[in-house]
Amino acid sequence: MRSYNNIRTLEDLQAKKLELKVEYMLKQTMLKSDSKTYFSQFTPGALIKRFAKPNNLFKVDDKLNLSGTAMSFILPLVMNKTLFRGAGFLTKAAVGLISGKVGKSIDAEHISGIYNSIKGFFTKTKEKKAKKFIDYGIPPDSETY
Repeated sequence: MRSYNNIRTLEDLQAKKLELKVEYMLKQTMLKSDSKTYFSQFTPGALIKRFAKPNNLFKVDDKLNLSGTAMSFILPLVMNKTLFRGAGFLTKAAVGLISGKVGKSIDAEHISGIYNSIKGFFTKTKEKKAKKFIDYGIPPDSETY
């Protein structure tokens, strides 16, 4: 409990009131910022960044081969819904069997490699556009260069 024995006049009371109000406002802003940082740890993006790293996937994948099992189910569905949409029953069955077998052989290293190569393809095009040289007509040997 706080002691308010040093308040003798009305001015002391007003000063103490202002001091307490400032302290209250500082604690309020600190509490809001701390709660925002605390709750930002539990957003879906933060959880994915924390737990879905390639190193974590490799550890789990060595034991269970989760990515291969998931790909053996997902790849036939994607292939039949996109590339072989108008194909007949036999073609879809063959594609399902083949892509299921290929999906089991895919592990987390292959998936992360494919993702990095696709990401690298798009980042290289951005770097080429950013590094474009602009010529203003001033020769490099000029004194104004």
